[in-house]
Amino acid sequence: MLLFLLLSGFGDAQGTQPPNYEANKAKLLSYLIRNSLETNHFTHKKIDDNVSEAAFGLYLKQLDYQKRILLLEDVVYLRRYAKLIDDEMNSGNLELPARGAAILSARAAAVHGMVREILSGEFDFSTKEFIETDAEKIEYCKDDLELRERWRKILKYEMLYQYLGQTEEHASVAGEAPKTNDRQEDKKLSADKDLRKTARDKVLKNYDNFFSRISREHEAEHYERFLDAVTHTFDPHTDYMPSSNKEDFDISMRGSLEGIGATLKEDEGHIKVVNVMAGSPASRQGQLQAEDLILKVGEGANEPVTISGMRVQDAVKLIRGKKGTEVRLTIKKPDDTVLTMPIVRDIIQIEETFVKSAVIEDKDKGDTFGYLKIPSFYRDFEGTSNGTKGRNVTDDVRAALTAVKTQNIRGLIVDLRNNGGGALTDAVKIAGLFIETGPVVQVKSSNETITTLSDDLPEIMYDGPVVILVNTISASASEIVAGALQNYGRAVIMGGEHTHGKGTVQTILDLDRNIPFQNIEAYKPLGALKLTIQKFYRINGDSTQYRGVLPDIVLPDVMSGLKTGEQYLDFALPWDTVKPVAYAPWSKCRPDLSALREQSLARVRSNQQFIDTEKEIARRSEKRKNTLRSLNREDVSKEIEESRIQKEKDLNKAKTPEGKKEEFLKAVSDDKYVKEAMSVIKDIIAANPSCLSSMPN
Repeated sequence: MLLFLLLSGFGDAQGTQPPNYEANKAKLLSYLIRNSLETNHFTHKKIDDNVSEAAFGLYLKQLDYQKRILLLEDVVYLRRYAKLIDDEMNSGNLELPARGAAILSARAAAVHGMVREILSGEFDFSTKEFIETDAEKIEYCKDDLELRERWRKILKYEMLYQYLGQTEEHASVAGEAPKTNDRQEDKKLSADKDLRKTARDKVLKNYDNFFSRISREHEAEHYERFLDAVTHTFDPHTDYMPSSNKEDFDISMRGSLEGIGATLKEDEGHIKVVNVMAGSPASRQGQLQAEDLILKVGEGANEPVTISGMRVQDAVKLIRGKKGTEVRLTIKKPDDTVLTMPIVRDIIQIEETFVKSAVIEDKDKGDTFGYLKIPSFYRDFEGTSNGTKGRNVTDDVRAALTAVKTQNIRGLIVDLRNNGGGALTDAVKIAGLFIETGPVVQVKSSNETITTLSDDLPEIMYDGPVVILVNTISASASEIVAGALQNYGRAVIMGGEHTHGKGTVQTILDLDRNIPFQNIEAYKPLGALKLTIQKFYRINGDSTQYRGVLPDIVLPDVMSGLKTGEQYLDFALPWDTVKPVAYAPWSKCRPDLSALREQSLARVRSNQQFIDTEKEIARRSEKRKNTLRSLNREDVSKEIEESRIQKEKDLNKAKTPEGKKEEFLKAVSDDKYVKEAMSVIKDIIAANPSCLSSMPN
């Protein structure tokens, strides 16, 4: 019956668009995606009532996460589909996205009129009232009266920010300057009126664009939103990728994109930064970081466009642009600090994405230490146009190790912070540079078979003390290297409370190549399905999935306390174990980790830089807890000033170890985590001098 339904509505192969094109395309996609998920996903989970309810929750969040358009009665109406999504996927008759689109469109049109009406009036900025900014803490409005009040506060808050954020020459007008004479008072009132009008016009234009964007949404976008919700219930990294998204994915994998160099994703109605590529314009500017939310995008002198609620592919189109042009991003930091940053678009500086090395000196004793920064596990599988082998991270690490070893280093620091992973083959090879031979990682496939990937080359590039620096952005291949060398006792792992916890492998399934039907050319391109097919396990049997790698020595990290990592993502695959494999621990030097922790903790407690970091962690934690924002002019003025001061502090601290060799060396030498790694290496050697490298330079 399903086969008949699928085939009966499709057009011919002449490129003409048949009747009910989008509905029939969605019907075809629902069949292909359901079949691919249940057959090929790691879990082999079935799309049943449980998946249906989970998908409905995600769909509702995507539809109106901030709860500022739909009413409670709309949600109650849509909830009748909560246990029917599995049936819709089975039949191909997708009612929910059609109903959701119709309701959203009608409500948005009504709310647009409400917004324009509210903005036609005046706001009293002197009253003491507050707005809740955490959507999880509010409910859908019961009626238009409640919704109107919610929007009054939203618009008042934005008006206040626009009003108080005017140019420097008007700053005194926005304040409480003392009265002088009637003429000056009239000028002040006139200027104040102009400022309010300018602020109102900007807010109005912003929301006119916002609601216009909703009204222009195509039927296909609503089906994509629905299919996204279904795929994400399998795990956070399984996605339906429309053809435009797949093109963006292919471009990002090639690394040749003119833009700012940041990977973005949709996250509960927001556009969130996943990572910032080394050598990119965003990295060089210094302020944009993983976990930031992008609220607005501005181009030149044009008014910034609000991108909350926007699909990520549309947000990317606004951010991307020609080399040399400037884009202005309004972002919200994880501690709720809001700031605007200008970034000049450029091509990624490829050299900055490769391994960098340095020899740093302990100025007190004159000892030297090797430092390797591995920004990603890159590998050019295609090679160069003249047929020579493309560049890869293993060869670069080998060359860097050869260079630093010649300078009589006491130990080696391998920096995997912010390294989101890359080629699995290079993770295995790089771990192998520090051990004789043996297993590095286990890979479990969806058919339950487990493959062990091992280092089979007895060569050791360096046998002295090794410290690996990680943080919550260190993921995938980074976790494989850190986990393996931790299991062998070959390296001391240092960093925040845990690494990211991404212990899964995805593949891209081109849906155009997996169609069991004929005469459907009119519906191509169908896009692709990115789905999880394997899971990583350490040689001791522990998965790197979910909880990541736990460092041997935990250091204060400003990202501590943030909901960063796999364990905070909806429907992340769980941590589990498999049978360990046999391996021979590193025998040359096994430092006493308990003693190293005690010595490190004593230093950290008395180190002013780490003390300041602890204070910053506490400040951010407190700010995150307080999600109420004042709608009083004086309070918001203080908030804006605090954000300005924090922006300056962040900009001063945001210098990344990139650029010229001298700048890179200074940034590394001043890094408090690198300094503490050097101290840990000295502790290792002091306790056991035989830990020093015995290899010739």
